[in-house]
Amino acid sequence: MAQFARSPVTAVLGPTNTGKTHLAVERMCGHSSGMMGFPLRLLAREVYDRVVAIKGPQSVALITGEEKIVPPGARYFLCTAESMSLDRDLAFVALDEAQLGADPERGHIFTDRILRARGREETMILGSASISRVVKALVPDVEIISRPRFSTLSYAGAKKLSRLPKRSAIVAFSAEEVYAVAEMLRRFRGGAAVVMGALSPRTRNAQVQMFLNGEVDYLVATDAIGMGLNLDVAHVAFASLRKFDGRRARRLTVSEMAQIAGRAGRHHRDGTFGSLGHEDGDAAFTPEEIEAIESHHFPPIDQLFWRDGTPRTDRLDHLVADLEAKPDRPELRAAPEAVDLAVLKRLAADPLVIERTKGKRQVERLWAACGLPDFQKLGADHHARMVSRIWRFLSEGSGHIPRDWFAQQIARLDSVQGDIDTISGRIAATRTWAYIAHRADWLEHPAEMAERTRMLEEKLSDALHAALTQRFVDRRTSVLLRDIGQNASNLPVTVEQDGTVCVDGETIGRLDGFRFSVDPATRLADRKMLLAAADRRLGKVLRVKAEELVAATDADFVLLDEAGQAPGIAWGGTTVAALLAGPSLLSPDIRLDRALLALGQDVQKQVVARLSTWFEAQKQKHLLPLVKMAESAADPAVPPVVRAVFAQLADAGGVMARTDLDDALGHLDKEQRHLLRKAGIDIGVLDIYHPGLLKPGAARWRSALLSARIAKPCLPLPGPGLTLIPAGEKPAQMGARIAGFRGFGDQMLRIDMAERMARAAHEAIAKDEPFTATSPQIVSLGLSEPSFLTLMRLAGFRPVAPRAPAADVPCVEDVEGLAPAETAEGTETTEVATPVPAGANWAFRGRQKPRPDRQQQGSKPRAGKPGGKPEGDRRLSRERAPRPASAGSTPAPANNAFAGLAELLGRNG
Repeated sequence: MAQFARSPVTAVLGPTNTGKTHLAVERMCGHSSGMMGFPLRLLAREVYDRVVAIKGPQSVALITGEEKIVPPGARYFLCTAESMSLDRDLAFVALDEAQLGADPERGHIFTDRILRARGREETMILGSASISRVVKALVPDVEIISRPRFSTLSYAGAKKLSRLPKRSAIVAFSAEEVYAVAEMLRRFRGGAAVVMGALSPRTRNAQVQMFLNGEVDYLVATDAIGMGLNLDVAHVAFASLRKFDGRRARRLTVSEMAQIAGRAGRHHRDGTFGSLGHEDGDAAFTPEEIEAIESHHFPPIDQLFWRDGTPRTDRLDHLVADLEAKPDRPELRAAPEAVDLAVLKRLAADPLVIERTKGKRQVERLWAACGLPDFQKLGADHHARMVSRIWRFLSEGSGHIPRDWFAQQIARLDSVQGDIDTISGRIAATRTWAYIAHRADWLEHPAEMAERTRMLEEKLSDALHAALTQRFVDRRTSVLLRDIGQNASNLPVTVEQDGTVCVDGETIGRLDGFRFSVDPATRLADRKMLLAAADRRLGKVLRVKAEELVAATDADFVLLDEAGQAPGIAWGGTTVAALLAGPSLLSPDIRLDRALLALGQDVQKQVVARLSTWFEAQKQKHLLPLVKMAESAADPAVPPVVRAVFAQLADAGGVMARTDLDDALGHLDKEQRHLLRKAGIDIGVLDIYHPGLLKPGAARWRSALLSARIAKPCLPLPGPGLTLIPAGEKPAQMGARIAGFRGFGDQMLRIDMAERMARAAHEAIAKDEPFTATSPQIVSLGLSEPSFLTLMRLAGFRPVAPRAPAADVPCVEDVEGLAPAETAEGTETTEVATPVPAGANWAFRGRQKPRPDRQQQGSKPRAGKPGGKPEGDRRLSRERAPRPASAGSTPAPANNAFAGLAELLGRNG
């Protein structure tokens, strides 16, 4: 303390980062009491928190225009310059940023504090070295102490926004410019914290905390950061070097540039400054400015703005005259008309004001009302109307603002809806009411209203912080940019139970099986970055999942055969492989999903081997008859003609229309046919098939394998257990044919049931019994009469005239030689038939031998020739009676399902 003992007033002057404020705080805490004045409410709050940590909350007070924390035993006061009470007897007094005495708007406040604020034991004036001459002139007994900067400040040139180093602060001079820069940083660098002088302390602290915690690497601010706010900034970039000072747009002075640039560097860490963009135009520093900032040599300030700090208040005209008085010292100059004086002069012209301002108390009360800050920046005229309303309440009745009216004004602001500007406007208006509430004699219950305004400001401040963060911070992008850096291995990646993928707590997408999908809420510009992050971070997770797949049981795998979808294999509910065409129907190519291709070759081979093992097990379980057909087709011990039949059947999936194999069957003898039946193959009248391949599981696999062969989606299959279904649309018909159904008119019947009905008809005729649409077998099956007639005709039976006139239903006759009503390759032909007359009695007698050539050509059945055999004679005869057809008969499509499906899908794409 010896160096300060020589004079009661000490001026500690120097550039930024010299520890001036820290020194003053230490000096104050060494005294029994003290007060410090600051240029910003934010800075006063920051130092208040520091002193509270040293002296305790009961000893420290915070006094600003709209916030007062004054414990009864307070001995240390942290204030804004305007709120400094010069009537208190305190041991220590300090004024920070004293060079603001040269500011046209607020300079007269700082000049007044330089001249009149004194501590009983010690007074400190803190500021730039540029005011040393004027301070020495105004305070002759002042002791000036210069302090060097702790670290070096150097010029780093112009940098693009995308190339700014981390821990940078970008300074702009309008809210619009701040928002624009912050939006660009959100897009390219994950976001930025925003600090403006208009922010409430709560919002400002929350924003700065994000920057200090490393949640964002950039800070966008107005020149408020130049007023002593201590931030861990490595580089300061100027978005512009021009500002609007309330009267005109002008270039910053070198001192102002240095004050802002000096925020770069902390304690002994060096800092840099530069411009944003290109090194040309108004945004570029001149060589002279760079040299002055780096060497901390600035033009001296010769004059400070002044206004009488103790005007007379006995009369209104005396008050105005003293406030407009000119200084009588060359170091001082008259301050421009401030808002409070402009409002006073407007009100002084109001007759009601003149009438009521009689006496010293009323003049002082009016001047105090005019001191209400224009937080909303509404202008003197609008603000004067607001002050006039307040003063009228203060000058009538009890002299208090009505409680209900005041509460209504607060309630109007109690909403967190709206954008950033809307919420900021509400906070500014709330600061007005907070200022009023902290005037002890303006409200009847000031403590209650002060608490309500405080709670409202905190509520709005939290909403503003959330709005700023939502708009200007993309934490996910910030996390991923860090993920790209050197510390990527330190960022934890987690996959939740529902598949959500998070990096350091931020959702980047979803993992379904092995396939990663980007969060749908992601902007298009960020999708590539998220996919790249997934590629880097999910390798280990995918390898673990691949090991789980290889170790899975057969029950964990599922065949994907949904209608309209390509066939594949699923594990854990997601697709892991697709089935593509292979060397044969039973040997498809198992192609891994592209998500698994990111794994190593060794892992891929293990997965393919596991899926192949499962596929072989499924073939043995569901397609064993088909597997045995393929084996028999390659067995040299089997006769060649039988092998040919096996090969065709195996290639067709084990089900074929008989017409497709008639030529091959014609070359088989009785023993060779026995080999087919011994293999479980039914050689029916209409189809050749293995009954085991008509089961639902086998039908699903046959459908999937066929779709894989022709690279087309699967078709819909009938439900399990069905034997008779409506024909439906063509895709449904084709799916039913794959499952072993054959079309008869507007119905489709499973082929084993069709063969059973054909045998039942033959047995009935053999017993000389009628077989009609009302026979029990047909009725229980649900086959309609037109479908029954079509089935009988295709099976080789034909309707004939009844033997007895009592008959009233058609019967069948076994006559050979007529052709079926379908062709081989899945195409349909029109069956030309003679309608059955209404009320006619017809019987079916006998079975006819299929002859494909005639019905394929669409020819009509020939009428019987004279001299033909009697009706009912089952001997082979070339003479045939006319073959009438049942009414409503429809073409019957072939049952070559594989060929027909390929044709249909080929036509329809």
